[in-house]
Formats: sequence, structure tokens, C-alpha cells
Amino acid sequence: MSKITNVLLMSVMAVGLAACGSNPPAPAKPVVADCVFPGTTEPAPGWICDEPVEGVEVSAVGTAEASQAGDAFMKQMAATDARVQLAQRMKVQVQNMIKQYAETTGSGKSETVDRVNTSVTKQITNETLVGTKIFKSRVGPNGKMYVLVGLDPASVQKIAEAAIKTSMNNDQALWQKFQAGKAQDEMAAEIAKQKVEAQK
Repeated sequence: MSKITNVLLMSVMAVGLAACGSNPPAPAKPVVADCVFPGTTEPAPGWICDEPVEGVEVSAVGTAEASQAGDAFMKQMAATDARVQLAQRMKVQVQNMIKQYAETTGSGKSETVDRVNTSVTKQITNETLVGTKIFKSRVGPNGKMYVLVGLDPASVQKIAEAAIKTSMNNDQALWQKFQAGKAQDEMAAEIAKQKVEAQK
């Protein structure tokens, strides 16, 4: 064979060996959305996965199964579901307000603070959440209705103050131990402002 043929043959063999030796490209991984509708792989808005929504202080997502009664009925059922959850979240919010107030004023022992928390949170139910509204709604790929029900900061303060005042009227002896020389109305207003003031 001629030198040119040998060089060409060697070049072809080198290219062939290089091709055999290289790894095939890895298959691309499927991109998964940060938030998907429950039970699906369909991307969903962030609020469905409890991401915060601007202007909403406390919120909850409610769901309702697909119904022949229509979207309005499904939205009402989903909102009711969300309000039950919202009541639980408001209880936690108010407990934190009371604990923060007790820490900053030095009032009440821990046992008294716990009893006050229990007394106040009994006043918060899904029926007392006046001022809640549906901020967002979406029908998922599975036909379920999803709604975001929440409260703005002013509504949170108003509901907290009302629950505290009701508790004070129902259990005056307990609140007498807790308060640090303040009138009840003044103290209820200050406790309800705790969260709002902390955010400024």
C-alpha cells in the first residue's frame, strides 16, 4: 500500500476508535416545576404550595372536588375548607402575639401565658373570621377547585383584638394575673399590634 493509503486508513481507524470510546450524551432530565397541582405533574401557581402572597398576612388554601353544581358552588366549598385552616393559623398568630407581648412587658408567668393563649384561641373559629376574602382561585387539571382565602394585616389585627377582648370578658381573673397595670382595652390593642409593629 502506498503511504497515502496507509495514512488515510490510520486516520479513519483513529476517528472510528475515538467515536467508539466516547460516551453517548446523557438523556436530559425532565424539568420539574417548583409547584405542581397535588396528585399531578402539572405546574401550579406558587400560592397553591403555600408560597406567600403580597398583601396577605395570614392565608390558607382550600380545595373542593369537581361538582355538577358548578364553579360557584365549588368555590364556596373550597373557601369553607380554607377558613377552617385559616382559623388554626390565626390561633398560632395570636398565640405568638401574646407571647411576644409577655416577653416585652415582663408580664405573666409562663403558666399564665399558656392559659391566656388557650383562653384566647378558643374565641377564634372559622365563623369568627370576618373580613376573610378569596384572593385567588384556580381549577386544577383534575377538575378540583383551589382557592386562596386570607386576611390583610389590618384584618388580622382587628380579629386578634376582638378575640382578646372577648377572652378578657370571659376570664377576668386569669387576665388580672396576666396584665401589667394596663387597662384591658389598651392591652388588647397593644397585643394585637405586636405582629404589625415587628414588621415595620
